[in-house]
Amino acid sequence: MRRVLKIVASTVGVLALLLALGLWYLTSQVTVRGPVLHAIAGIGGAKATAENLAGLRLAPGFTLGVYAQGLGPARVLRFTATGDLLVSVTRAGKVLLLERDADGDGSADGVRTLLEGLDRPHGIDLADGWLYVAETGAVRRVRFDAAARTINGPLEQVAALAGGGMHFTRTLRVGPDGALYVTAGSSCNVCIETTPRAAMLRVDPATGAVTPYAEGLRNTVGFDWQPGTGELYSVDNGRDLLGDDYPPDELNRIVAGGFYGWPFWHADNVPDPEFGSHPAAAGRQPIAPAYAFGAHVAALSVNFFAADRAPPGFERAALVGQHGSWNRSALSGYRVSSLHWAADGAITERDFLVGFTQGGTVTGRPVDALPGPDGAVYVSDDYAGAVYRITWDPARAAPGAPFAPPRASGTAVPAVDRAPAPSALDRLSAPQRADATLARGAELFDRLACASCHRPGAPGMVLNALGARYAQADLVALLKAPPASMPAPAIADTDRAALAAYLRAAHP
Repeated sequence: MRRVLKIVASTVGVLALLLALGLWYLTSQVTVRGPVLHAIAGIGGAKATAENLAGLRLAPGFTLGVYAQGLGPARVLRFTATGDLLVSVTRAGKVLLLERDADGDGSADGVRTLLEGLDRPHGIDLADGWLYVAETGAVRRVRFDAAARTINGPLEQVAALAGGGMHFTRTLRVGPDGALYVTAGSSCNVCIETTPRAAMLRVDPATGAVTPYAEGLRNTVGFDWQPGTGELYSVDNGRDLLGDDYPPDELNRIVAGGFYGWPFWHADNVPDPEFGSHPAAAGRQPIAPAYAFGAHVAALSVNFFAADRAPPGFERAALVGQHGSWNRSALSGYRVSSLHWAADGAITERDFLVGFTQGGTVTGRPVDALPGPDGAVYVSDDYAGAVYRITWDPARAAPGAPFAPPRASGTAVPAVDRAPAPSALDRLSAPQRADATLARGAELFDRLACASCHRPGAPGMVLNALGARYAQADLVALLKAPPASMPAPAIADTDRAALAAYLRAAHP
């Protein structure tokens, strides 16, 4: 017995030493700030406590409660036909079922383990009576009875996937054509792949045949089809070790056979300093991002609202879960944002759920943000081991209405209030407010949600001394043809001039 204990103690000591050496090497090579142990080993560091939730802020009109907690590192969410919620718990090798809230108390009525002992399951989806699961090395499926909340029969393999190296998660969705679409991140930070990685794959569920669908995607985790247009959008994580603010994470519009740049190009097709001149780049035609997020925000999900169940203003919108940085000198991400498509296709981004960093401390890392069949939004947090439920309350969205607490839930979570955002007019003096052009510019600044990006604490995004740096004509030209990281506002030339005038007056 003593010999066994000595062996165990020795093994633990060696593992601890290796972990310490690994952390020392990592921190000596790259900037590390954030939950590095969670990033490496999935070790959580927070709980969905009243204190942590008190720091969260929501878009006006929404309230938040805890739907379930104590789940472990919860990742991908999918609803069953009967309204239950499936959750992949990747690091624990499980798929859970959260029973729908039949008693109306705002929390799941129960938690069941459907599958366990899996190889880091991540992507999950349902079709034709099957529950599909994307593990690191394979796509598998099992018969699932939604009414009985049970699985039947053995797990069977549908297709093998390449494993090893970095980025072990595989995301899976059943496409409109009935095929399985699977993303496999790169095996490295930046390199030439020799297996089907850094790609979106198409899997035939009947034969298991795997074919590349799109390539050059370093680590695309979340993707979804836009209602109405049927266009496929995905979020991709940019490479590391090029500084705090480059390259941006990307939203890509995926087309069959498309190539999206990695490892040769980043952002708006800027050559990589190591691989930009690689012979393998010759003749490739990279597709630029549809939208650029901040660098290292770790966008892990994108899910569209169904127009008939969307809150006002979200009919042409999608939610993006930003897991948050760990290798950046200032924390970024750690929020859920909303993307809004204008009639001309222009995309703008707004804050939807923020506040997972409080005084430099991380209290949560959102992963999936999924609009549910009941009209609520469900958000998984693999740092706190929880799923949140966010509901729309028209009374909270009315101008001047008090921010009342949400409906009480079984988790006894207090209200998550949001102080009304200051108006853009507040930056103008009384004489300036009387100027119709400046007042119109302030109105546009608020309507376009410019403050969601241009806010204190967002490096490189703060509006500083614009009046001194830009003439009116130059700022109008910038708004008409902005850099790749900034959406072009879909407004008339007169409004663009008014917005430029306001920006110069408000930030002299």
